[in-house]
Amino acid sequence: MSWSRLDGLSVSLSDLSVSLSLSVYELVQAGWSKCWSRRENRPYYFNRFTNQSLWEVPVLGQHDVISDPLGLNAAPAEGGAEPTTPISPSTPGAKHWSSAPEDKPTLPATPTTPSPAPAPYRPAFVLLFCRIYWDLDTQTNAVIREHPPPQLVTKLRQHYHELCHQREGIDPPRESFNRWLLERKVVDKGQDPLLPSDCDPVISPSMFREVMNDIPIRLSRIKYKEEARKLLFKYAEAAKKMIDSRNASPESRKVVKWNAEDTMSWLRRDHSASKEDYMDRLEHLRQQCGPHVTAVAKDSVEGICSKIYQLSAEYSRRLRQTHLSLLQDPPTTEVCASSQQSRLVYCYPVRLAIPSPPLPRVELHFENDMACLRFKGEMVKLNRGHFSKLELLYRYSCIDDPRFEKFLPRVWCLLKRYQVMFGSGANEGTGLQGALPVAVFEALVRQFGVSFECFASPLNCYFKQFSSAFPDTDGFFGSRGPFLSFCPVSGSFEANPPFCEELMDAMVTHFEGLLEKSSEPLSFIVFVPEWRDPVTPALTRMEASRFLRHQLTVPAYEHEYRSGSQHICKREEMYYRAVHGTAVLFLQNDAGFVKWAPTTERLAELTAAYRPSPSRPSTLSSPGGLKPRHTQEAGGLTPAAALLAVSLLLIGQSL
Repeated sequence: MSWSRLDGLSVSLSDLSVSLSLSVYELVQAGWSKCWSRRENRPYYFNRFTNQSLWEVPVLGQHDVISDPLGLNAAPAEGGAEPTTPISPSTPGAKHWSSAPEDKPTLPATPTTPSPAPAPYRPAFVLLFCRIYWDLDTQTNAVIREHPPPQLVTKLRQHYHELCHQREGIDPPRESFNRWLLERKVVDKGQDPLLPSDCDPVISPSMFREVMNDIPIRLSRIKYKEEARKLLFKYAEAAKKMIDSRNASPESRKVVKWNAEDTMSWLRRDHSASKEDYMDRLEHLRQQCGPHVTAVAKDSVEGICSKIYQLSAEYSRRLRQTHLSLLQDPPTTEVCASSQQSRLVYCYPVRLAIPSPPLPRVELHFENDMACLRFKGEMVKLNRGHFSKLELLYRYSCIDDPRFEKFLPRVWCLLKRYQVMFGSGANEGTGLQGALPVAVFEALVRQFGVSFECFASPLNCYFKQFSSAFPDTDGFFGSRGPFLSFCPVSGSFEANPPFCEELMDAMVTHFEGLLEKSSEPLSFIVFVPEWRDPVTPALTRMEASRFLRHQLTVPAYEHEYRSGSQHICKREEMYYRAVHGTAVLFLQNDAGFVKWAPTTERLAELTAAYRPSPSRPSTLSSPGGLKPRHTQEAGGLTPAAALLAVSLLLIGQSL
């Protein structure tokens, strides 16, 4: 058996002598890879960390520089020529990991003395010693008809935190800022991909609702009787204090003060009440005082929502002015506008209309299993497996950077964008970026021809084409842009949206519009939480839709989620059971129903794929208190696949 490379080179498996021993793994981790010498017409071993090269199989800790066969460690040639190192037979003159793009043409790579610069950048194959959670080989059947700095987002979060403290004396409701971003983008008509700038109404229903729910105090889950007693006392005290300090009507002041004092008196008299008694009393107090508390806090909370939106619009305006000035210096080149195409074509990633300007240098190094990217002293991290995944997505999707000269800056921007969008707190925002179990994806591909995700990101996607929030950073890695602005004519799609009620409702509106217009086979398999108390508008509308072909429910605690921080979190923090049921709804037009009908056999396989692995421990809550999305671990590698993985790792960096 052999592999044929682009330059005609064939490498035999028998020549590799590869095994899954610990020593081979240590060599790969130490930076050794098997390369091909064009000059000598034979393989050699190269270390990308030390720039050392050997004819013989390297032994850790026993390298003799005298045995350097290619002269990579010899003295520099006279004349001060810039030293380079062989990258690959098919990519001569490739640049270093941390090098910025240059205008001058590069010379062919000639083995000379290594420079102290960082190791050269060679896109590598996915590290297959660990399990992977994507399938980038599935071809899409989706058919179509033919940016802010992180400091501003962080500053906006700080303003929100300060306004909640100053005006209401509370901490911002957890994840409320993240859901505000999602809800605003549903109605936003502005040009900024992240910051809302042109929304109607100005007052966000999502932010108003969540802040108001935490007034006068935030109600937490109660386990013990003592906690219920303290919570009841705090609520009564806070309601009374609030009504005394605000401009309330005499009637409201009378009702709230009487109920609060009555509750405190009852707490002093009765010390034998149960937890249920305290909770019933708290519910009664909320019903009596809640409308009056809401009335006096309404203007203040609306002021918070309005102020945050106005700041966001101002930041967006300043960013656009900055971007336009950057595009004018250096002078802008001619924009290549494509003509309108009326024919049907398979979907492709979104492209930027204006060529990307030169990007600054981003440095890369590895710490154990983590890839670390540094820019101006600020570092972002992701694990090696997802770093290799981004390399493959970039190779498949990016058309303006075949030499990967802009790869590292674009990865840094991608990671930083999602980091600042969902916050830097522990587990903050991770529930909004979860993914379905791999076994479920495999069943969707086999039984329903699914090949496209409606809500994903380059970090959590399963397919190589998907829709995501940010076309400017995600388009280089396969994104089609926001799904609400994506209008496919045909195809089978999976939709697992972030659990924001306004976003899910807008999703249903978009689905029904697409299904109404298209006569081609079109199918959407939707995964949403089974929330019944109260029921969400999106779930109600889908259950009443004329395009609904079938609906099933996966019970709570009988399926797992995978963390949205899968690219950085620890292995033991990766999984957790779902604490609520999941509704799976099949929305299809007539042609889609004929092609991908949810038959009994297909549904049985999909349900079986959702069963969690009994051998893997998992928690019973979602990270960060969010309503999460579903995930599960993929199956392990077969021995043949593992052998192939090690072989590819030894020769992959020169392919």
